[in-house]
Parts: sequence; structure tokens; C-alpha cells
Amino acid sequence: MNSIAIIGGSGVYSPELLEKPIVKTVSTKYGQTSVVTGQFLGRDIVFMQRHGQGHKTPPHMINYRANIAALAQLGVKYILATTAVGSLNPDLPPGTLVLSDQILDFTRNRPVTFFDGEERGVIHVDFTYPYCPSLRQQVLRAAGECGLPLVDGGTYVCFEGPRYETAGEIRMFRQLGGDIVGMTAMPEAILAREAEMCYVGVSMVTNFAAGITARSLSHAEVLDCMAANAVRLRVLMEKSLMIIDTLHRCTCHSAVTAEVAEQ
Repeated sequence: MNSIAIIGGSGVYSPELLEKPIVKTVSTKYGQTSVVTGQFLGRDIVFMQRHGQGHKTPPHMINYRANIAALAQLGVKYILATTAVGSLNPDLPPGTLVLSDQILDFTRNRPVTFFDGEERGVIHVDFTYPYCPSLRQQVLRAAGECGLPLVDGGTYVCFEGPRYETAGEIRMFRQLGGDIVGMTAMPEAILAREAEMCYVGVSMVTNFAAGITARSLSHAEVLDCMAANAVRLRVLMEKSLMIIDTLHRCTCHSAVTAEVAEQ
């Protein structure tokens, strides 16, 4: 079973999206997590709220390993991850949808791998392209077919949080080539690769990052922008669910197998 998962918030998911939705609690060796399973046009779909019900878990406390392990147990092979981000780039104003192609990881205190050298050993997975190139092209096609502007490419800077960044940190991130900044892409993306899943990140720019404008940052501004643009993001997700080729054999699906074979 090659299921598709959407990881996001309540703004992306609506009860009408899935046929016969079922709320499930999935137990993994890393802990429990909750998902909604169902079907969309005959396809098996899993929806996961990254921050939990009611957005109660801050980004640095999310159990990323349990989340990805649960999706793996449910047969997920494709993940559409949605995020709210700040913009480091004046050409990416609030309301812009970005399909990232690179990541800069500035997280510090999160478990970052399934391979801790215990019974699963030590594995060094190729992460040159953190977002699946094949799945990215399919999402771009979906955006084109439904007439939604989607920026092709961008570097996502993942910050530890939960505080917002300083203006100095944002200047550094810009000098390093960052385009957008958020708090959840890592270790989610690398864990998906280690679980041999195709993973893409669709980001909604909700504000300019610290120091880009004179305005102070507030979470209320983020929520307001997400709410105002939730329909566009949901349309893109639904169109993507229609066209993803679940029969395509991607190199992501053998990321660990290939590494083990070379050892």
C-alpha cells in the first residue's frame, strides 16, 4: 500500500476532504501519535496535525520520530508537508506559496535520526536534495493545473524556536542563501528520507522575518495570514492528491537500502 500523507494544521484539513474518516492513535517505539485516515477519490490518505490537536505542541517539542514512524507503519510513501514561514526575501511577500528545494538546519536539541547505532546500526543517508525532486515536479504540475502561483525553489532555514529569530540571525541566514524561515522542516525531512518516503514541503509565507521590515512579529499575524490563504493551500493539496503517481519507483524509496548495500 503506497498511501499519501498530508502533514499540516487545521487550516489544510477539512472533514469533507476524506471519505469515511477515522481518527486513529498509532503506537511506535518512539511514542504515540494521532492521525486521521480515509480515502480521497479511491486513494488511501493519512492526515496528521504536526502540532497535535489544538496546536498544543511547540515545534521544538514535537515528537518527529513518532510522527514519521507512525506514517511508515500506515504504509505511507509520499508526504505533502505544509508549513507557515517568514520571508527573508523581499520578493516573497506574505501570501506567497513556496515549494522549497533546499534546507539549512539550525535546530539544536531534537533527535535527528532513526539510526542511533543501536539495533539498527549506523546509516549515513544521502540528503543532497532534501525534498524529493520527482514529487516536487508533480506538485508543481498540480499548481499549474489549478492555476495557483507557486514559487519553484527556495532555501528553507529551520530554526529551533519557539522564539522568533533576531534581526542579526536573519541577516546571517540571508547571507547564507536562505529564502524563508520556519521551525518544523527538520528533522521531519531527514526522518522521512530515512523511512524511505518521498517528501516535499509547501510553505505559506505569513510575514516578513525579523528586521526585514519595521513591524514587530506576532503569532496572531501568522494565524491571520494562514486563515486568509487556507483555501488556496487546500486546493493545491487536493489537486496534488489527484495526480501523484503512487506507482512511480523513486530513489527515495531505497535511500537506506542502497546505503546498506554499499557497506
